[in-house]
Amino acid sequence: MNQQRTGICVTLAALGSAVAPNLAAAVDPEAGKGVFQQQCSVCHTAEPNDNGGAQGPSLQGLYGRKAAGDPSFSYTQALRDAKITWNEHSLNRFLSAPAEMVPGTAMAVAVTDPRQRADLVAYFKWIKAHPPAKGPAAATAAVTGESDWKKDAPGRTHKIDLRALPAPFATASARNNPKLVARPANAELLVPKGFKVGLFAQGLEGPRKIAVAADGDLFVTETRGGRVSVLHPAPDGRTSAKTAVFAAGLDRPFGIAFYPSAADPKWLYVAETNRVIRFAFKKGDMKPSGAAEVVVAQLAPTGGGHSTRDIAFSADGRRMYVSVGSQSNVAESMSKKSPQQLREWETAHGLGAAWDAEENRADVLVFDVDSKGPGKVFATGIRNCVSLTMQPQTNSLWCTTNERDLLGDDLVPDYSTRVTEGSFFGWPWYYMGSHEDPRLKGERPDLKDKVSVPDVPYTAHSASLGLIFYTATSGKSAFPAEYVGDGFAMLHGSWNRGFRTGHKVVRVRMNNGVPTGEYDDFLTGFIVDDGDAWGRPVSGAVLADGSLLVSDDGGNAIFRVSYQP
Repeated sequence: MNQQRTGICVTLAALGSAVAPNLAAAVDPEAGKGVFQQQCSVCHTAEPNDNGGAQGPSLQGLYGRKAAGDPSFSYTQALRDAKITWNEHSLNRFLSAPAEMVPGTAMAVAVTDPRQRADLVAYFKWIKAHPPAKGPAAATAAVTGESDWKKDAPGRTHKIDLRALPAPFATASARNNPKLVARPANAELLVPKGFKVGLFAQGLEGPRKIAVAADGDLFVTETRGGRVSVLHPAPDGRTSAKTAVFAAGLDRPFGIAFYPSAADPKWLYVAETNRVIRFAFKKGDMKPSGAAEVVVAQLAPTGGGHSTRDIAFSADGRRMYVSVGSQSNVAESMSKKSPQQLREWETAHGLGAAWDAEENRADVLVFDVDSKGPGKVFATGIRNCVSLTMQPQTNSLWCTTNERDLLGDDLVPDYSTRVTEGSFFGWPWYYMGSHEDPRLKGERPDLKDKVSVPDVPYTAHSASLGLIFYTATSGKSAFPAEYVGDGFAMLHGSWNRGFRTGHKVVRVRMNNGVPTGEYDDFLTGFIVDDGDAWGRPVSGAVLADGSLLVSDDGGNAIFRVSYQP
């Protein structure tokens, strides 16, 4: 295939390029495939069985297709209204600056290098001209029991037995993107008896993390909108009375935190996709009093791949932790190192640290708050630690993680776990302890017995994003005392599972601050059927009255759960 692709470069060049004629003679679809694998494949697939992800739509057959043309994916209204046909000119324009060409698109990652962009377009064009041969349809095993979302209900208990995980590829990998639909008229969100759930805010643009200020205002990162917004609750606390933009023009903001505390803030920290900034802040501020200060100018040498970055501070306020997800599914393009090179690399970067395009990726980094010096790797082998959380009762740092894809319906479980300095959680070579990924078989036998086992595994492909600990002991909407100290995890929902899972909030059980490994369904009802859903929970916050907020970036809303026996 490489020779065939190389041989068609001249043919593609003869077709010309409306945007970059100076590069036309050099376009190389094979190089474009490399660009795709490094920068695009966590979210998209371009060819069958290419290990592509599906946070975004499939790009198979993209060239010559109308924008928003994959019926299995829910696009933004902006892209559906754009009336674009994907060709060399439109792809070049869009990939160079997506939001400029289509304001309101959810596509936030630009390919800024003209040569890479031209090669990527050539790759899409090559795929269109060489469709895969049609073979027998892959068999998909039926999924039953614990994986059946139809059995989800408040109070239903789950516990993943890591001793009974299926073998890799026991089922074919499915592509089952949730098509987001409007909330059906008869849709009901279900919570345990005595609880009530209502709509707190709507009309947001990709609401994700929530930080609660001392005066009760809510600071929300809107990742798709590239901004931080302030929501001011109504007097009864049940809804948001008004919304204002605190800061705009940010690069996929996700993590947000007051420092040194919400009670006495001096700064508001925000994690963009490859840096951390902060704004001088005092109680009551609705706008920054000055320009953003860059705290960490670059988290990793590469962009692309997983883009969410979260931040958390140690209990004493001296250390800042930042999570950085991997660029790829299982480091497919990472080069090989000799034993001596591995020892030297790990001495500098930590046990199991990845390299090449994955340097400082799939890690938790740590920085001294009062130092301008570079940070260091705190923990490794965590494919995509979306959410960082400090457990108030124990001052333990927790990661909530999306694990790898394409090993089957029930592999690999996502998880929330305590993370200690120097720990290694296996990615990309191992998962859930010493289970070896067959795609990297035999590459790192030295690591097999050094892998930390996660505390709370979730059903595979649930896409666990957020975790908070319930702390309220009083307030008109406070939960019963038995909930204090437990966690609430937000499961965004699956894309590559035969039967859908996730799209719910679960209660993570603790016993005197120690996780039991069990979790219970708490808030369910977002799934319509195996193809459709109307909500995707992301994160949460506990308010002063004891109620729990849950952000939903599928419906662009925030829900409020209260206890009213």
